[in-house]
Amino acid sequence: MIRGVKIASIPVKNQDVSLKFYTEKLGFKVATDQPMGNGQRWIELKIPGADTLLALFTPEGHENRIGGFQPMTFWCDDVMATSQTLKSKGVVFSEEPRTEPWGTMGIFKDPDGNQFVLSSR
Repeated sequence: MIRGVKIASIPVKNQDVSLKFYTEKLGFKVATDQPMGNGQRWIELKIPGADTLLALFTPEGHENRIGGFQPMTFWCDDVMATSQTLKSKGVVFSEEPRTEPWGTMGIFKDPDGNQFVLSSR
């Protein structure tokens, strides 16, 4: 039976720019960075303390996925504090963090305009 999510992909235009953003601003760590062909690399990132890996990779023909709202939510212990830390590193929030009846959330962007929810657990 299925036991979890191994890798989730984030579609990006420029892997070098994205790699710098996700490692330097979000604090993710490189698990794999190797040639993939067609000018791309297979880049897997680890989120410290998490099992799921993220791949900075856009399959050929899926370039239209770059720059939109991504169906992926990142969680943290304190959305307000984490958003302030990320903002101090230059991360842009398209929706400021706010508290809802179900929890706290905000939406941030990566360099390609991909938008992600940052939420309380």
